[in-house]
Amino acid sequence: MNKDTIEGKWKQLAGKARSVWGEITDDDWAKIKGDATQLAGLVQERYGRTREEAEREVKDFYDKYDR
Repeated sequence: MNKDTIEGKWKQLAGKARSVWGEITDDDWAKIKGDATQLAGLVQERYGRTREEAEREVKDFYDKYDR
């Protein structure tokens, strides 16, 4: 999923993403606005993942909903 597609679909994806990463706050979601790099950073920070794990997790999430 490219950056424009992610940002364009963000409102739809945000609800699904919240159910996956519940420890990320509403304020964080508003700041992210679909930016995969920022989301990976928060996943890394909040869930104790390595950078590579967080990036893969976010990529897998976006790939799943790229339809």
